Amino acid sequence: MGLLHLMNCSKIDGVKVEAAADSSKKALKKARSLGIEKLYGDYHELLAHSSEMDAVIISLPNFLHLESVKLSLEEGLNVFVEKPMANTVKECREVVKFVEKSGRILMVGHCMRFIEAIEKMKEILDRGHIGNLKVVTLEEVINGPFAHPRVPTPVSEWWFDPKKSGGGALLDIGYHMMDLFRFFAGEADVIFSHLDYAFNLPVEEGALVILKSRNSDTKGFVNVGWYQKTIFPKFDFRAILHGTSGYLSSECIAPRNLYFYAVKEGIKNILRRLVGKKIRPLSYTYYYEPYYKEIAHFIDCIRNDLDPPVSVVDGLKTVELVEKAYKMANKS
Repeated sequence: MGLLHLMNCSKIDGVKVEAAADSSKKALKKARSLGIEKLYGDYHELLAHSSEMDAVIISLPNFLHLESVKLSLEEGLNVFVEKPMANTVKECREVVKFVEKSGRILMVGHCMRFIEAIEKMKEILDRGHIGNLKVVTLEEVINGPFAHPRVPTPVSEWWFDPKKSGGGALLDIGYHMMDLFRFFAGEADVIFSHLDYAFNLPVEEGALVILKSRNSDTKGFVNVGWYQKTIFPKFDFRAILHGTSGYLSSECIAPRNLYFYAVKEGIKNILRRLVGKKIRPLSYTYYYEPYYKEIAHFIDCIRNDLDPPVSVVDGLKTVELVEKAYKMANKS
């Protein structure tokens, strides 16, 4: 994710990446190939040289989020942090206090909100076109940390240490689905939760959660898993909104053929470049373009002193739901 954010920053007008930090020499070599001169093997070293920087993007393992966010804010930097902004509700509340004290902008990486189909569904819902929202179905099943390129590489040990990762599939992707429920239906409570441990790992590879809106009688069904060997660009994800006057499905809005869509968007970007227009980075991937859009929104908030579209409070409230789901599942 760090390399993806780095490449996206290079496509945003007026943004200069001053430095990069990573414990991976391979990642630093890639950063150097993208023109980054100041490279560090530890993020503490980077923050010690932050006087010329306006912001940082934190894409570290989950257990390092709290400390890195705190140190960045103390250096007077604006912060974009990958979700979760911290592993526990207690830690997230500390982050909220740090942000309030600093007066800086902090945005959490809730990339799913920026999927074009989700944005359109939210707009149609808010216009009242499907009436009162009754049921929201949100599903995503992927490879999880087991995904690999052509040459398999070992999975980092922190993924399977609950104290470092905070959890498995529920925290990793169930988090996004529960955030989308909040996006569509407002604040929520967990009324059922179940975790699967078929892989005999210290963390779950599947989860089912039922939510209920605090503002209405809207229910939500969340189904997530790490157990499916899918190959890009296939993406086992869907959001369905059932209302009293109709329904919306992301699968009816998203491209039906992602290969054809990629070719079409690639040609459009070539034409945009030829006529001097700005290209749409990652538009050809569809489901990866939201990563560019969220960083562009973050930069826009800094430039114009705006509240981020995904705030520190959003990060806290989503972790609250995740923590409730874990507690409920452990009781059953």
